[in-house]
Amino acid sequence: MDEPIGWLEAVILGVVQGLTEFLPISSSAHVLIVSRLFGWGDPGAAFTAVTQIGTEIAVLIYFRRDLARILSTWFVSLRRPEVRGSIDARMGWYVIIGTLPIAILGFTFAPVIETAARNLWLVATVLIVFGIILGLVDRWGSKTKALEALNAKDGLLFGFGQALALIPGVSRSGATISVGLAMGYSRSAATRYAFLLAIPAVLASGLYEATKIGSDDNVQWGQTILATIIALTIGYLVIAWLIRWVSTRSFLPFVIYRVVLGSLLLALLATGTISAL
Repeated sequence: MDEPIGWLEAVILGVVQGLTEFLPISSSAHVLIVSRLFGWGDPGAAFTAVTQIGTEIAVLIYFRRDLARILSTWFVSLRRPEVRGSIDARMGWYVIIGTLPIAILGFTFAPVIETAARNLWLVATVLIVFGIILGLVDRWGSKTKALEALNAKDGLLFGFGQALALIPGVSRSGATISVGLAMGYSRSAATRYAFLLAIPAVLASGLYEATKIGSDDNVQWGQTILATIIALTIGYLVIAWLIRWVSTRSFLPFVIYRVVLGSLLLALLATGTISAL
């Protein structure tokens, strides 16, 4: 059985979580890789999920005005039909619709997600495969649609993209953005919607997993809270930076990084330098 997470581990993993959660490079993969490289073992799905709450709080803070507008308009639309056609009212419904795939698939496959799916051979493979997919859709997608073009079908497809992130190494933002780019949405539109769509799924997952911490020998409340605060602070800075980046530049650096990291990880696994489980 792995030793409980220590304070230094919590600080390092909090930094890793904050740096990688919003970039399309997979935070879960990086948390796993760093843990194995330092010989800490798997920090566990519970620790990972709860520290993700910190990064999602960063989303709530950064998009607070957008969220307040969307929520207020959505609630008003429930009793005023003439408001239901506005983008903010529709966005509320689209986030709900887009959350269904990850909620259903996450609940159904939870035992596999928390055990077998955390194999580094799988992580390395999907880092490369989904990195290439991101590169292809970023290169060939039309990137002409704004968020105002979003409809229920597209919202659901975005949701299925997000659900792919149940596999460590895929990247929640990377998969969701890739689907958006494939459907013709601009980099900025796909990125902003990916952040908004992640809020209910990650908060629900984190709160659910938090109830397991008391019975998880690999997680401690103090260390988990510290990592969460660190992830929140760094995550907010990363959001602000990425929103500016995608307005003028491509995802190519992240594609290259994913392929290089995945290839390096495969080499380390093949030579026995790092264990897969």
